[in-house]
Amino acid sequence: MAKVNFTAARVDAHQCPQGKTQAFLWDAVSPGLGLRATASGAKSYVFQGKIHGQTVRLTIGDPRSWTISKAQEEARHLQTLIDAGQDPREVKAEQRASYEARRAAEARESVTVAEAWADYLDHLRTKISPKTKKPRSATYINDHIKLAATGGKPAKRGSKQTERGPLYPLMGLKLSDLTAKTLGTWLESEVPVRPTSAAYAFRMLKAFARWCEGQDKYAGIIPTDCCTSPKVTGALPSSNTKDGDSLQREQLAAWFSAVRAQPNPVQSAYLQGLLITGARREELAALRWEDVDFQWRSLRIADKIEAGRVIPLTPYLASLLLNLKRRNETPPTARRLRTLEARGEKWEPSPWVFHSLNAANGRIAEPRYAHNQAIAAAGLPHVTLHGLRRSFGTLSEWCEVPVGVVAQIQGHKPSALAEKHYRRRPLDMLRMWHDKIEAWMLEQAGIVFLPG
Repeated sequence: MAKVNFTAARVDAHQCPQGKTQAFLWDAVSPGLGLRATASGAKSYVFQGKIHGQTVRLTIGDPRSWTISKAQEEARHLQTLIDAGQDPREVKAEQRASYEARRAAEARESVTVAEAWADYLDHLRTKISPKTKKPRSATYINDHIKLAATGGKPAKRGSKQTERGPLYPLMGLKLSDLTAKTLGTWLESEVPVRPTSAAYAFRMLKAFARWCEGQDKYAGIIPTDCCTSPKVTGALPSSNTKDGDSLQREQLAAWFSAVRAQPNPVQSAYLQGLLITGARREELAALRWEDVDFQWRSLRIADKIEAGRVIPLTPYLASLLLNLKRRNETPPTARRLRTLEARGEKWEPSPWVFHSLNAANGRIAEPRYAHNQAIAAAGLPHVTLHGLRRSFGTLSEWCEVPVGVVAQIQGHKPSALAEKHYRRRPLDMLRMWHDKIEAWMLEQAGIVFLPG
């Protein structure tokens, strides 16, 4: 092939003849340097050489960006690689891979806790829990959102503003900055103000760190000792149960009187149901009418871990639920029916036992306000909703109920070998003991109830 000395005029004048797809002009100064022109009018400097008997052709760049001398210098560099037995294409691929690896490393180092937390929330929403083999509950997801919330927004109740979540100060940090020192300092500032929330937030953060370690995108970024260092564990508050978070026998009369006086019969029945069944708050709130069997006096509870458990429906609680069922199946006023029709909606009974017109999912969502009102009206020390579950287990001892019976009703896993492998209490046996517990509670509360 003929070679010429590249000049600006020759480079500018080179064109692709008609009838051809491309044409080359080769430089006489730098071996392998060529100028390619295509039928579309595009031009580019190229390099062509041979390595191990195979022809190699690479594009150098556009003549408008590359001067002749720079193109000749690049061609000599590529020829040097070939002379050394290196394929310029492989060298270029290695350089690109190295560049992309550096960019990826920089991105990994710059990712923030908030960005990874958002991915973690998406994982919780869309994946099945390996522990329960079920989707995570909306309450569990919402807890994670609240933990990292900025705060300062109008509260749903009253004129106050929401508080920032305990994890919010960590959200702006880089993921690599979640060191033991950082978490220790964070706990030292949060624990004195809200120890329970800080401990709960730390447990969620610890699970988040484990999840990050299992993701290719985030693996190896968070220091391994960030949650296990003595600097961190030493700052954690004690996990002992709060003293007094349980109703005493002599407090039952005041508690039942205040709860039964609640204007909302759904909330009243729900709170009494928590104490009488010892169920977890979300278990009872998720109760549907299809889970209630009035004929055989049973409730199917969606258990926290297992597929579900069936517990007795005691006589007094059955009367409360029957009242709710009648209210639920009673059509609303004509005015409300017209309002629903105007919205394009049709009235039908709620599938939820403890339904709520104001809740987004149609069932009771926040009963703490009503319970706190009842506690204050009764003049009792503060008792949490979980304290009612604790009260059931404690007060049952007055009736000398076997511990295994209480555990089975509450949905606790067996704690002894005999309970785990050799105790299978049928529903009628549980009912016998559960009826005694309820009757004793009503007697202490001074409630006269005659089963129908």
